Amino acid sequence: MAIVELADGRSLEYFVAGPEGGTPLVLHSGTPSAAVIFEPLAAAVGRHGLRLVVYSRPGYAGSTPQPGRTVASAAADVAAVLDEVGAERFYAVGWSGGGPHALACAALLPGRCLAAASIAGVAPYTADGLDWAAGMGPENVEEFGAAVRGTEALTPYLEAQEAELAAVRGEQVAAALGGLVSEVDQAALTGEYADYVAESFRAAVSTGIAGWLDDDLAFVQEWGFDLEGAAAPVSIWQGGEDRMVPYAHGEWLAARVPQAAVHLHPGEGHLSLMFNHLDDIVTELIARGG
Repeated sequence: MAIVELADGRSLEYFVAGPEGGTPLVLHSGTPSAAVIFEPLAAAVGRHGLRLVVYSRPGYAGSTPQPGRTVASAAADVAAVLDEVGAERFYAVGWSGGGPHALACAALLPGRCLAAASIAGVAPYTADGLDWAAGMGPENVEEFGAAVRGTEALTPYLEAQEAELAAVRGEQVAAALGGLVSEVDQAALTGEYADYVAESFRAAVSTGIAGWLDDDLAFVQEWGFDLEGAAAPVSIWQGGEDRMVPYAHGEWLAARVPQAAVHLHPGEGHLSLMFNHLDDIVTELIARGG
């Protein structure tokens, strides 16, 4: 793990894996999560000569909280991490709650972000024509309902979940996620993958819920950038068996992001989509980024 000190006095923790000098692929992980390396992804990235860079968003694990941050705030943080590792250009992948943050990089870091992918990423809460919570598992409906009501409602909700995630093990992850996992996701959530998800959850709440809280609040407010103004090529990946971020979110994003490469997989879930398409995602990013 490494730390970058920012001009505003905050710190961000990050990990790097892969060949020295390789173009970074920055992973924006989900909500909640923190900087943990998933070895199969690192291997997929390394096979293409890239470096995997994973950082903890503000408030997660060793990264300083940034109350009031927006989704757009991620672009400046990523730029600081890239400067620290000596890289000018990069690829962005956002999974789940990381999806909007990858799209922010595509829109706000022209010339640096070569291409971006949103995998099972949420659409804006204010999206026209989208019933935002329709199809979500009951836990997410409750969580984001609290987020809309604000910090005072959301804080006790997340605090009630914190202890379980702080101790969760790989074999317990599916049960901990409850109604958020479909059968296809339960089937994927085994072995090394389940251990990685559990480790990321534990790291996410290792210093409290600040990062999780600020992620949720950022999702239900204005994101701070124009989706239709993305300068970098964008890919949208979404599964039809996703109970965390419903299929309609991917469809909505696919219709709004100009010239997006669209991969809508009816038989994939929220977790299976990422696991089953690692190489495809990286290969397409490189092809689109030039």
